[in-house]
Amino acid sequence: MAGGGTGGHIYPAVAIAEHIKSKHPSAEILFIGTERGLEKKLVPQSGYPIRFITVTGFNRKELLKNFKTLLNLRQGLKEAKEIISEFKPDIVIGTGGYVCGPVVKVAAEMGIRAFIHEQNAFPGLTNHLLEKHAEKVFTGFEEAGARFKNQGKIVFSGNPVRKEFYNAGKKAARAKLGVPDSSFMVLSFGGSQGADKINEAMAEAAAVFSDIDGIVLFFATGSRHYSGIVSGFEERGIRLGENIRILPYLDEMDQYLAACDIVISRAGALTVSEIAVSGKPAILVPSPNVTGNHQYFNAKAASERGGAILMEEKGFSAEGLISILLKMKNNRGILEEMEKACTHASQVRAVEVIYSNLGIDGS
Repeated sequence: MAGGGTGGHIYPAVAIAEHIKSKHPSAEILFIGTERGLEKKLVPQSGYPIRFITVTGFNRKELLKNFKTLLNLRQGLKEAKEIISEFKPDIVIGTGGYVCGPVVKVAAEMGIRAFIHEQNAFPGLTNHLLEKHAEKVFTGFEEAGARFKNQGKIVFSGNPVRKEFYNAGKKAARAKLGVPDSSFMVLSFGGSQGADKINEAMAEAAAVFSDIDGIVLFFATGSRHYSGIVSGFEERGIRLGENIRILPYLDEMDQYLAACDIVISRAGALTVSEIAVSGKPAILVPSPNVTGNHQYFNAKAASERGGAILMEEKGFSAEGLISILLKMKNNRGILEEMEKACTHASQVRAVEVIYSNLGIDGS
C-alpha cells in the first residue's frame, strides 16, 4: 500500500488493507510512505509495518525550487525499487499523495500489478501521471472517471470508509455524548487545524444558539484556535454548557456524525464520504486553498445529489448560516429528504468493489 500526507489518503489505504486481511488473514501487507506525512503515526497505530522513501511535491509557483524535488524523486525511485525488490508484492495499490508516484511507477515497470485510487471528484496531477501505469483506476466520485484518458480502466468504487462509521447508531451515540433524543444537534469542524471562515461564522452561531432551547452545538475549533475562541466567549459573556460545547478536536468522528442532525465542514474527499455514509445532511464550505480547487468539486458532487448545501467562502456568512440552520431545525422534512439523498449517493461497498477488482481468489 502506498499513500500518505493526509488522513484522506491514509485511511482509505488502511480500510482496503483491513478488508484484504479479513479475506486473507495470512496476507503480508506493507505500507510505503514518507517521514513527513501523517502515515508515520497513523499506519503503525493501525497495526501495519511501514517503510519510508524520499519524495516531495512540485512547487507550481516557484519552478526554480523544483531542482531539489527532482533530486528527491530520483532518490525516491531508487528507494522504492529496493523496498519492492525486497518485499516482492503480488499487487501494489496507491491511494494518493506524492509517495504514490515512485512506488506505483516502479512496481509497474517491474511487472507487478498496480492499482490507484482517486478520492476526489477532480483528480490530482499524480494520479493523472500514474494512470498509464495502473491496471485499474478506482474513483471515489463518479465525476472523476470522466477526467481520466483511458475509460476502460475506470471503476467507480466510492471512497473506502473505516468500519466504525457503518456501525455507529444515532441513539447510542447520543447517549454516549449526553445529547437528548429530541434535540436538534449541529456538528461543526474544520479539520485538525481548524478553518478560519467556519470558525468565525460558528462563533456567531454559537452566541445565538446559546439562548435557544432544543439546540445542541458541538463546535470543534481546531487545536490552534481553541483557547482564543473560548476566551472570546468568556469576554462576551456567552454561556457555554450543555447545549454549546466547544472542543479543540474530535477523537471519535463516527460517534459525533452518528449523533448529529446536520454537519458544517470543509469538503475533503474522505470527510464528504464519511458524512454521506453516516447519512447526514451537510453544509459544505470547500477550502479555496487546495490544489486544483478539488474540494469545490467534491462539495458540488454532494450538493448535486441533494445531500449537501454548497457554500463557497466568498459568500459564506454567519447570518446566512444561522438562517439555514434555523430553517432546518423548524422543518425536519428538509432534513429527511437530504438524509435520503445521502444514503442513495454513498457507496457503502467501496472496499468490496475494490477487492473484487484486484483479481484475488480468481475474482
